[in-house]
Amino acid sequence: MKETSIAQNHQQLERILQSSALRNSTTLRQLLQFLGTRAIEGNSEGLKEYTIGVEAFGRKPDFDPKTDPIVRVQTHRLRQKLKEYYQQEGAHDPILIGIPKGHYYPTFEPKAASSEYQEFEGDEAPSLTSETNIEEPSSSDLGIEELAKSPSSSRVRWHLGSLIALTGALLFTLAIGFLLGTYRRRNAAERDAVESGTGRLAPTSADPVSIFWAAFLNNDSAPIIAYANAVFLLDDSNDLFRFRQGASDNRGARVDAHLARQFASNPALVGKAGQLYYENGYTGTGELESVARLTALFTQMGVKPTIKTSRNITPEDLQQHAVILLGSPFQNIAVAQLLPPGDFSFQNPDSRREQWRGQIVNAQPTSDESSVYRTERDPDTQVLKRDYSLISIQPGVVAGHNIAVIAGLDTKGTEGATRFVTSRSGVEELSAALSAKGLEMNGRSSGKEGMPWFQALMLVHLEKGDQVLSTELTAVHPLHLKKPRATSTDGTAVPPTHP
Repeated sequence: MKETSIAQNHQQLERILQSSALRNSTTLRQLLQFLGTRAIEGNSEGLKEYTIGVEAFGRKPDFDPKTDPIVRVQTHRLRQKLKEYYQQEGAHDPILIGIPKGHYYPTFEPKAASSEYQEFEGDEAPSLTSETNIEEPSSSDLGIEELAKSPSSSRVRWHLGSLIALTGALLFTLAIGFLLGTYRRRNAAERDAVESGTGRLAPTSADPVSIFWAAFLNNDSAPIIAYANAVFLLDDSNDLFRFRQGASDNRGARVDAHLARQFASNPALVGKAGQLYYENGYTGTGELESVARLTALFTQMGVKPTIKTSRNITPEDLQQHAVILLGSPFQNIAVAQLLPPGDFSFQNPDSRREQWRGQIVNAQPTSDESSVYRTERDPDTQVLKRDYSLISIQPGVVAGHNIAVIAGLDTKGTEGATRFVTSRSGVEELSAALSAKGLEMNGRSSGKEGMPWFQALMLVHLEKGDQVLSTELTAVHPLHLKKPRATSTDGTAVPPTHP
């Protein structure tokens, strides 16, 4: 077979990189550029999954392909895009670029006019042949009468019953093949977060929940879910003292006695507690329930989220991913830093005391809204009966990535709001309320990614203080922000401003 020149290979590679098939996919263009250049230069040494993850995708040196499948996922998607390209705009290109299954080293082969791009299940290189095999019609291609008259009937005599059985078996095989193919395509779409024509994560179905969260994720197949982990001071009896402010050290480190008395919520008790240690290993049950629900939802959508504590969120996370923050700013330090100024805000009248004293303040109440919302308790037993929470969908620190805050005054308020925004009925009600406010998915009040920026106030009904019965949408207000946040030189998020 005639070999292709380096110049021709470069030209073909550039042709595909600029094609409409890859125009909206920066990640796939980046991967093809990296692999194609390596192949043209003849540099296949060390072209392993780890190398591609670090050099092509910018993963850190501790990148582990066993836990982070980005290379396999994106390579699979690239094969699909190459196939799509050669079936459409690249049908008459002179050179075929293929990536054999089980390998990452691309092949460049000349293609005759009648060649087709083929994808094989094996690990060998794709067979890119221009030969056409012409066969005589088989017996299953002929009608019953023609079969009886055909010359081949003298060699193989078919009985009508055998033909019917053969036809039934063939139809059964085709049906099984069709179902398996549909199942594989659906799973591939979910697993690999296939992009739509607009370069966004394609919802796996017409389910409004999938559509809503696909718009939020904006083609991010690895979002960050960060849950609250408030800091406490732990004594030798395992009693906890809330440490609401002041510098804290790593979990288990000793606490300076003077620092403890200065910043702990109850300095009188802390002064009698003896040696204290930093403890940030406790998280509200509502946040844990929320993590489980969001993870299950994203898994069904083919998305693999990363779960972190709020204190482990990095500038790189905010710059590269969609982020969901769980818990109020009283407990979640990331929410305290990143929640933008809007009509709704969290306030605590007493900085040292918090338990069910925090409130959500409404700066722009309408005639049917209150100016302050607080956790409500049974007047006799003091058991929690109702809690309020806030859902904030807002721009991230860089364009193209959104941030969601799901925060209750109480941990169960967080759970109730998460249940609402991951349920079909809840998302349908929220979408209708957004539409009534002129906040469509691609409306004027949204970011360029098509996700509206808003705050939604939720009322969560509780039973026995810790069981979520139901959640009601109380109010929806738009977030009037000029632009996404920027980051300062040290990576600190700079909040967006009002217009």
